[in-house]
Amino acid sequence: MEGDATPFAQLFGTVDFGDLRLNKRLEVIGERLAVHPNETFPNRFADPAELQAFYRFANNESVSHDILITAHGAGTLAFMKATPGVVLLIQDTTVLDYSGLDIAELGQIGNGHGRGLYCHNCLAVVAATREVLGLAGQILHRRRKAPKGEKRQTRKNDPQRESKLWKAMSQSIPAMPEDHAAGQLWVEVLDRGGDITEYLDHADQAGKKYVVRSQHNRWIERQIPGETEDASPTIEKVKLHDLARALPSVGTYTVAVQAKEGQPARTAVVSVSWQPVTILPPRQKRGDERGVPLQCWVVRVAEINAPTGVEALEWILLTNVPVESFPDALERIDWYRERWIVEEYHKAQKTGVEIENMQFTTLAALQVAIALLSVTAILLLRLRDQSRAADAKTRPATSCVPPSWVRMLSRWRHQEERMDWSVHDFFYALARLGGHQNRKHDHPPGWLVLWRGWMQLHAMLEGAATLGVT
Repeated sequence: MEGDATPFAQLFGTVDFGDLRLNKRLEVIGERLAVHPNETFPNRFADPAELQAFYRFANNESVSHDILITAHGAGTLAFMKATPGVVLLIQDTTVLDYSGLDIAELGQIGNGHGRGLYCHNCLAVVAATREVLGLAGQILHRRRKAPKGEKRQTRKNDPQRESKLWKAMSQSIPAMPEDHAAGQLWVEVLDRGGDITEYLDHADQAGKKYVVRSQHNRWIERQIPGETEDASPTIEKVKLHDLARALPSVGTYTVAVQAKEGQPARTAVVSVSWQPVTILPPRQKRGDERGVPLQCWVVRVAEINAPTGVEALEWILLTNVPVESFPDALERIDWYRERWIVEEYHKAQKTGVEIENMQFTTLAALQVAIALLSVTAILLLRLRDQSRAADAKTRPATSCVPPSWVRMLSRWRHQEERMDWSVHDFFYALARLGGHQNRKHDHPPGWLVLWRGWMQLHAMLEGAATLGVT
């Protein structure tokens, strides 16, 4: 990115509303959101005329959540096609609470007393570097209120049931092109909520690859080799989790376990085992599925000697990417471990851009604002990724941010202009502005501290512009 264009300029690609004024308005809105990611809209648009223009944009019938997310997703897809190696498509849902808004079309959330939307995201991430390419898709779901005494079959046939989100998201993302480069692979990564036969069947039929954490102890078949080379294998019908837990350990591995309530972060030593299995279709279909056996591999990760009073780590993973060796199994495990990045994204949505802190009176306008802020949250994660890029110490800072930013930040940091700064120099100074101490034992700056520095820098830039200082 050259000149004085900000990083937000690329995030919506070539969106075209069929109206040049709307196209230009999106550019202006995007710049304001990028500069002031976590303030209220009146503060983001201090000029009353700009604020009214934003509200008109959000309420314009030619603008919608789907148009904005599709435009951003097209750019993400282009990045995916140009990325060598493995790209992970990480799906997960977060709840957006808008209980304070007077919008009748909002759905139930939580225990049914709150009102809002379920935001189902699919984040495209480079497996080798953890770089976030963007949102491959986003679905906003309204949970309906089920009538008392509603039959199970009626719920199952509901076209808007939440279990359809995983398959619907996968369907919205094109399969990897047939002319893909050697070594390219796109893998969908889902937590236990995605362990749905309907999704697994779709992925199998569509030729898509997946790693899914198993939730259900399904019936499966496995082959037991004959006692001699000439003997036919025996087919055994067993429960998936029972089989996985009985498999012998093939090796051990260390896994970083994140802190959670009542438990500090720790490094766990885990045993690893795997085996090919055939998932049998349920007796009664539970969704839109073919009802055929599905070939895949089960990989079990189980903590050895967990600390006293701590629940031992266990992951039972399903994948249709072949597992034929210990390194294969570790790679599948590492793919699943990157699922935490989507949790960071949800934090960026809620804390970074305060996506739940909005005041609208129509669902359509609210959904447009959700799309805008969701894409802004991608920008916050990209700040972190750029600071950690392999070439950050050799690439000029002006290749990814405007020269005026480098000029201002280097003046603050060194009392003189350092236009020869690298990307690493710029982002570590930005982190320092946000409160990062940059001591030897400190972790690399995360998006939160970079975001704080980002806001401070833009306050400095706006102050300089007001005074006519360049």
